[in-house]
Amino acid sequence: MTGWRVRDYSPDDLEGVLRVDMESGTTEEPALFPLSDAVTALQALHPAVVATANDVVVGAAVSRVEGDRAWILRICMAPAWRHQGLGSALITALERRLLTDGVRAVHAALPEGETGATALRNSGFGARSGLVLFEKRRPVPLQAADMLSSLGAELPPGGLWQKVAGMQNEKQLIERRLVLPLAHPGLAAEHGVELPRAVMLFGPPGTGKSTFAHAIASRLGWPFLELFPARLAAEYGLASGLSRRFDEISRLDHVLVFIDEVEEVAGARSGADATAVGVVNELLKAIVRFRRQDGRLLVCATNNVTTLDSAFLRHGRFDYVLPIGPPDHRARTALWESYLTRAGAKADSEALASASEGFTPADIAHVTRTVSQAGFEQTFDTGTRVLPSTHDYLDTIRNTQPTVSAAVAQEFAEQMEQYARL
Repeated sequence: MTGWRVRDYSPDDLEGVLRVDMESGTTEEPALFPLSDAVTALQALHPAVVATANDVVVGAAVSRVEGDRAWILRICMAPAWRHQGLGSALITALERRLLTDGVRAVHAALPEGETGATALRNSGFGARSGLVLFEKRRPVPLQAADMLSSLGAELPPGGLWQKVAGMQNEKQLIERRLVLPLAHPGLAAEHGVELPRAVMLFGPPGTGKSTFAHAIASRLGWPFLELFPARLAAEYGLASGLSRRFDEISRLDHVLVFIDEVEEVAGARSGADATAVGVVNELLKAIVRFRRQDGRLLVCATNNVTTLDSAFLRHGRFDYVLPIGPPDHRARTALWESYLTRAGAKADSEALASASEGFTPADIAHVTRTVSQAGFEQTFDTGTRVLPSTHDYLDTIRNTQPTVSAAVAQEFAEQMEQYARL
């Protein structure tokens, strides 16, 4: 009894396939074929199969047929179903479909170690040696590159999304609400989905709001441009600087614009001086202009959403107001496991997760840096490799003040209840 059933793909399975694909990756290397190619093939009804368990999609294999040849574009499996023969079952079922369509040769190209590589070998696929993959992606146009450079923008490296360990609930919410529509605007339009133009992230310091902004840009392959209010104020005056910068941004094809600690420029106008009121007004007008164009996303972040001007969060300005809170036990466990793997440590991640209640990802990163530095120094002094133990981490946790106290957690819960717009 395998626990799954493999059948032909149907259009109703698309959301399930996208969900599994998001969870499936086991390497930081990007796939040869982007997800958009797989979605296009599914919409065109090229041969594809899915595996379901209790009517939930847990695996998929997607192909694209070109004459008597086919490429396997995707082999994806939910993590809980790996190493149980599911990959081989998916490939076998897909091969049967391709055979009936007259396909005589089936090709697949995966990053080394990626989900499905073992299943391909087990299904009789041979890895050809002596081949080199040549690739040339469309670069950013020279004029746009010059402007991006002058504005201080950066092109984030690929794979940042996969490096966001833990925070699975937040990651899934951002993936569905922001990344999927922007990455697949045609499919979104078919379902009447308006593309998101602006989003507010709020939560305690150190919970990963800036990390998520960078990861979204990486996931989309868009330039990342952070606006620094203090710099704009020094160069042009803040209100004028905001207006000028957003006008420059309007000339770019694609960009993610990030404003951290946005309460500095969008605080409540009640009782504020005339200059502060003018800054808020200018930013509100800039957001309206920003929203008129496709291919861009404004991400603002704040540690305390209650300090923002009420007009700033009104419907029509921000599509979503998303809470980014401290990681729960499961997310902390995933974070600890990620850092422990990197350090080669054999510590008990469950025990560390239990001991680090209220710790943010930044807090956990601080603990791991402290323990790793101590181990490095001991190794250097003794000449013998010292690996951190559970005790080492627990000692450092006890000496670290968590960012999210009980009072902060309560305040964040109240803000979620009142302001979150998912």
